[in-house]
Amino acid sequence: MKRLLLALCLTLIAVPAFAQTDDCKNRGQLDTMYCDENKDLVADTPKDSKKWKNPNTLVFTYTPVEDPAVYENAFKPFLDHLGKCTGKKIVYYSVQSNAAEIEAMRAGRLHVGGFSTGPTGFAVNLAGAVPFAVKGYERDFQGYNLIMIVRKSSTFQKLADLKGKKVAHTSPSSNSGHLAPQVLFPPEGLVPGKDYEIKFSGKHDQSVKGVESGDYDAAPVASDVFYRMAGRGEVKADDFRILYKSPVFPTSSFAYAHDLQPDLAKSLTKCFYDYRFTEEMKKTFGGADRFFPITYEKDWAVVRKVAEETGTPFNRAAYDKESAREEASRKKAAEEKAKQK
Repeated sequence: MKRLLLALCLTLIAVPAFAQTDDCKNRGQLDTMYCDENKDLVADTPKDSKKWKNPNTLVFTYTPVEDPAVYENAFKPFLDHLGKCTGKKIVYYSVQSNAAEIEAMRAGRLHVGGFSTGPTGFAVNLAGAVPFAVKGYERDFQGYNLIMIVRKSSTFQKLADLKGKKVAHTSPSSNSGHLAPQVLFPPEGLVPGKDYEIKFSGKHDQSVKGVESGDYDAAPVASDVFYRMAGRGEVKADDFRILYKSPVFPTSSFAYAHDLQPDLAKSLTKCFYDYRFTEEMKKTFGGADRFFPITYEKDWAVVRKVAEETGTPFNRAAYDKESAREEASRKKAAEEKAKQK
């Protein structure tokens, strides 16, 4: 993970030769590689058609919120459809962290993929991702809640009871696992980083398993991840108590790289929208049966608000700062474990 974060930071610091020139009239929070002259908050397709990509093989991945192998199997029926629909070979690229996924799209190794809710903002601004869909239903998209979980056998009954306890956040860019708790918990009597030391677990499933094992007293996680784990039998929902449940947030976005050839991007999105999930996919994804159209500008407004209010806007400086903070937390946790042996 340390090497992945270092690689991403080095990539972000460097300004490639193909970066946008100074004739860009609006960039907003986008990195200097990109331009947003139509002001829809996502990177425009390059003006120079020589920079468009139309590869014979499309690389796809899904957010590493849980075991990547689970989703490689879950998406296989859809990826078979996507290959036939686009006439392209489709490769599933397994990533182990949000940083690795963002870096892969920025470097041109990833063409389309699912980004979890918080990292979507960094993917847009730092990697030129263009979100176009989330999992959903005929009339609306699928949402999830931030939930704070504890063991049912514990004595904790409200958030304020967790002052001074061991609480795991997932990763710095996570909406439900880190950013939203900083906005939503203080009114409930618990201030992350003040009332308890934030410890990063790395992923939502690792936070859940950590609470189950007693490594952590509590953890804020995404409800959809928690219930998927329970549905697969990885944990028993009845072994946990939920102390807090937030309003609904959009689930992971699906986004393509901004420099895909426009006709390919149009064909790709239509292939997503026309597909209907298999029964097994419906079971895996909480009953969702399709990819529902969204825009980053409209549907991620609440997520951007949370990021801004936590002092973590989706820009390079915030990402580097939080990544360094996560690495420091990981090193400290490793040192503590070493002392226990």
